[in-house]
Amino acid sequence: MINKRFFKTKDEVEVTFELPQEQVDKSVALVADFLDWQPMQMKKVAKTKSFKFKTRLPKDQQFEFRYLVDDERWINDPAADQYKPNGFGEDNCLLNTY
Repeated sequence: MINKRFFKTKDEVEVTFELPQEQVDKSVALVADFLDWQPMQMKKVAKTKSFKFKTRLPKDQQFEFRYLVDDERWINDPAADQYKPNGFGEDNCLLNTY
């Protein structure tokens, strides 16, 4: 799940990435172009039984990302705006901030 919060007075968008706990055994990392493709561990939230990562991104742009589950399995977000082949025989998720 992806939640976007747009601000009327700012040129940025608050984006929350969320993955249900049942899709994860131990851990999940967000891997994205806006993080220089370095895995960023998502925080486990007991109340919602999910893993979350929140950030602010520039408006009117497009970003690529995937989730790395348990350091071994790549998955995509079904709520992504689009998908794009990544050169490894799979697709990356695309997130639009417009």
